[in-house]
Amino acid sequence: MRRIHKNFSGVVALENVDFSVREGEIHVLVGENGAGKSTLMKVLSGVYPVDTYTGEIRIDDAVMGFHSIKDSEKAGVAVIYQELTLIKYMNVCENIFLGNEILKNGLIDWDTTFLRAKEVLKEVGLPVNPAARVINLGIGTQQLIEIAKAISKKARILVLDEPTSALTEKETEHLLKILQTFRARGMTCIFISHKLKEVFQIADRITVLRDGHTVGTFDKGEITEDKLISLMVGRQLTQRFPVSKRRAEDIAQNEVLLEVKNWTVYDQEVSDRIALRDITFSLRKGEILGISGLMGAGRTELMLSILGVWGRKVSGELRLSGVPVSTRSPGDVIGAGIDYLSEDRKGNGLVLIQNVKDNMALPSLYSRLKNGFIDQDEELSAVEQMIRSLRIKTPSVEQLVQNLSGGNQQKVALGKWLLTSPKVIILDEPTRGIDVGAKYEIYTIMHSLADAGIGIVMISSELPEILGMSDRVLIMHEGKITGELLRAEATQEKIMTYAIGGI
Repeated sequence: MRRIHKNFSGVVALENVDFSVREGEIHVLVGENGAGKSTLMKVLSGVYPVDTYTGEIRIDDAVMGFHSIKDSEKAGVAVIYQELTLIKYMNVCENIFLGNEILKNGLIDWDTTFLRAKEVLKEVGLPVNPAARVINLGIGTQQLIEIAKAISKKARILVLDEPTSALTEKETEHLLKILQTFRARGMTCIFISHKLKEVFQIADRITVLRDGHTVGTFDKGEITEDKLISLMVGRQLTQRFPVSKRRAEDIAQNEVLLEVKNWTVYDQEVSDRIALRDITFSLRKGEILGISGLMGAGRTELMLSILGVWGRKVSGELRLSGVPVSTRSPGDVIGAGIDYLSEDRKGNGLVLIQNVKDNMALPSLYSRLKNGFIDQDEELSAVEQMIRSLRIKTPSVEQLVQNLSGGNQQKVALGKWLLTSPKVIILDEPTRGIDVGAKYEIYTIMHSLADAGIGIVMISSELPEILGMSDRVLIMHEGKITGELLRAEATQEKIMTYAIGGI
């Protein structure tokens, strides 16, 4: 891949990226969240067609122009994304050959299909019945079915995007052994991972991306973990953040608002997998607590389990101002004074086809009931005051939320929770998808909320944001808290070291 340049609505995602792999090697692609790894692979796989980027792709020195995923598959490229694409209510055999069915006289030849399915399942070391429904199988098994699907298409270049993020240690070891077997047979594997233990266990060569640029490509033997971390994050902080007036020593004297003790959660879908293990932390009044970690570390799952909406089985203690809080339902948690701003404002945070007033008033409707009816005058007054307070740019309270800018949508999503008068508010990726100016306004609002005594938990994938906004930082890795740093001692390198499971 040469000089690949890709924009999204004027925002540069990839800029003159060069990336090459050799036949029969395992090439690991690393970088921070947002570095451009997945975008580059979507260019390679035809998800982003040839006319949506500049640069060229060559396979065996022949220039390729992929207009679709089908085109890339014909050229021998198969991609397995972190979010598995299996149809869970179909069986294993149907999934493997979906879109690539074996036909005889215009009909699917099921006898041949089942025999071929058994063959490719054997190649990935998976002793599962091709007739088994995918919904009844574990995540590790599903991951291997995705690989079997790629093999069935005679892939020469296999791309795996964070393939072990949801796997157990045993499942991970099995997968890595399979990839090493493929390498011995001459297949090329591009492996995207944040887990440096896996990187150095399996890589022949390593390419580092940072901020949409190629930093360099290295043989495994010529680079150390420390050097790799430095290359992944080695940049000066360029974003501007409001100056906090809060001092660590003052915050340390504040009341403890939120306490989480010995919090253990079993995976939502895989019954015997512990997703979050023995987590303990606290949040003080007027503190911004940053939660950092790489993709798949369990940050969002932790907060959703506290809210009572995620996890098959949850154990541990949750207290607010020393009082136990029930997590039987989100209503119990929200009613106690803990709110959650979703990372997906369009999917889970807002009703886009409703107006600003209805969106903002939704969580606090019961507080405005009088004689069984909503006091609409009080509701309108509260919403208008919040619009002024957050400086939301909207022609009127009747404006549909879908017509607002991303930054103003985020303010509406935040404002609806502030109308519930929370003691603690959890902000999951609070500035995702908004411009720099809107980010600064959100940061300013966060500081004013903390100064008013509200406790804030901020999940963020952006290290500059974590360092620029947090009074204290917790770092997660594979469902555990691996590090805790005060603002004064936090650095990009320290956070990244904890985030990959280092000490």
